[in-house]
Amino acid sequence: MDDVTGLNRGRLVVGMVTACTVKSLFDAFAAFHLAHPGVEIVLVEDSSDQLIEGVRSGATDLALVGTAGTLPAGLEALPIVRERLVAAVPVGHPLAKRRRATLADITAYPIVCLPAGTGIRAVFDRGCAAKGVQPNVALQASAPDTVADLAIRGLGVAILSESMAARYAGRLNALVIDDIETPAVLALIWTTTKSPALREFLLCSNEVFTNPGSGQVLAAVRP
Repeated sequence: MDDVTGLNRGRLVVGMVTACTVKSLFDAFAAFHLAHPGVEIVLVEDSSDQLIEGVRSGATDLALVGTAGTLPAGLEALPIVRERLVAAVPVGHPLAKRRRATLADITAYPIVCLPAGTGIRAVFDRGCAAKGVQPNVALQASAPDTVADLAIRGLGVAILSESMAARYAGRLNALVIDDIETPAVLALIWTTTKSPALREFLLCSNEVFTNPGSGQVLAAVRP
């Protein structure tokens, strides 16, 4: 049924990058389900690269992906988070009293980070490649909290975003990585708003991801 006022059935496939838990996205799910209980919501997790291809092919209606600085070409996008990477070390680590470090400094120690396919890992890997640095990724985990916990226990230097590391202030010291300025970006992406369900979900997302009245998604989906 094309008329959104009568939207009472159908299916909406939403992708979310592995290692990402964004409660606001779940709030959008709840708001959409309350307004349109007849539409089935399908949530899939995968790497950002796979989710982007899924959106391009039409297999996925909308996806929350992580990227290294730039947004995927040829797609509509709403950036949600844009943050620099930091190196997080526990109290007592040789780098703990510093506020800044280079990739050479931090890769002298084992690294703990998120898996390939996440925005943070893409930024880190590209930064290392640009400097000709080969990090020893000793451990990787799909949850940022696990990465932080492993670093707290002295198992490596954690590579996190600024806000992720801030949650562990007092147990982890966050160092600015001087030679990585590219931010990790978390964004909603989609290709078309011809689907009534997608249009309605984007409107719900606007309420939870943007400031009231900003209209970033509204402007994109309304004629």
